[in-house]
Amino acid sequence: MSMKWWTGNLFKRSIVVVMSVSLIFASGCSLLPAEDEEEVLPEIAPPQISKKPEYEVTTATLETKVQVIGKLISLEEETLFFTLDGKHLKELSVKAGDSVKAGQTIGQLDVDDLVKTLRMERLAFKKEEIAMKETLRQRDEMDPIEFEEKSIAFEERKQKLVDMEEEIGKATLTAPFSGTIVTLNVQKGDLIKAYAPIAIVADTSKITAAAKLTKTELEKVAVGLEVVANISNVGTFKGKIKLLPVKAEETNNGGGTPGEAKPERPEDFLIVDLKDLPKNLNRGTPLSINIITKRTENAIVIPPSTLRSIGSRTYVQVIDAEGKREVDVEVGQQTSTQIEILQGLKPGQKVVGR
Repeated sequence: MSMKWWTGNLFKRSIVVVMSVSLIFASGCSLLPAEDEEEVLPEIAPPQISKKPEYEVTTATLETKVQVIGKLISLEEETLFFTLDGKHLKELSVKAGDSVKAGQTIGQLDVDDLVKTLRMERLAFKKEEIAMKETLRQRDEMDPIEFEEKSIAFEERKQKLVDMEEEIGKATLTAPFSGTIVTLNVQKGDLIKAYAPIAIVADTSKITAAAKLTKTELEKVAVGLEVVANISNVGTFKGKIKLLPVKAEETNNGGGTPGEAKPERPEDFLIVDLKDLPKNLNRGTPLSINIITKRTENAIVIPPSTLRSIGSRTYVQVIDAEGKREVDVEVGQQTSTQIEILQGLKPGQKVVGR
């Protein structure tokens, strides 16, 4: 009986020991620091060598253009001015936008002092006429030289009256032709300077496209060249160059101070004849003009980035089934986006860009 008790007791003790050891290991594991998870590194892709672009040799219509900014002007317009200096504008008979007839008064200067002086001179001249009549009656009795001197003096006084009348006549400014006052630079009472622009009168039924060109641009154009003009919010119009500007003279032809900006004239512009231009457009409307100086139909072309040069040699890299090879080429017309190839390439070939 004691043997059975000892064996049973030993079994219970073994179970307790095993459970204790298990608890110790479990608690010991919980006290250890947690291990870091292994870092996943991204795959490193090997560097790729960039492939240069390839372009097909094609055909196109090439146009070389001179691009300028112009405006609508009238073929018949004139800047009006007084030739008298230092006078006030006494009357102004028009305003901007008014229609005027040929000979209609635009404005008048205050020349009351000249009118008064002319009146006094005419009265004095009447006495001269009476004296001259008496001289003519006594001509046979007078010394020929004395008679000649009196005749000359009389003619001088007479011419003085004519000159004064002409001077007073310059105080009135009139319209040279029927048209519209498109610009007016003065108002009543202003002090007027001789030859200073007063107004611009234009025949608005003769509106046309025009542009001012630099000397370099003028060297590239000629009468008859095709043009394409664009007017914002109106449309695009085709036409041709009708007239070239008259060369400006270097000398100052009595109008204003040397170096002072001169009024614009139709003769200062390149004139363009556009087809189907609407009739209701206003003078001064801006427009862009493309003058086509050269056109080539069915030209063999490549992009500028494909053309290479070393010294005097010009070539391209052609790519085909056999790989890349260099081909010397002869270049023709060039634009900002295309280069004409005269010799060396055919349409359909592939060339390599840079």
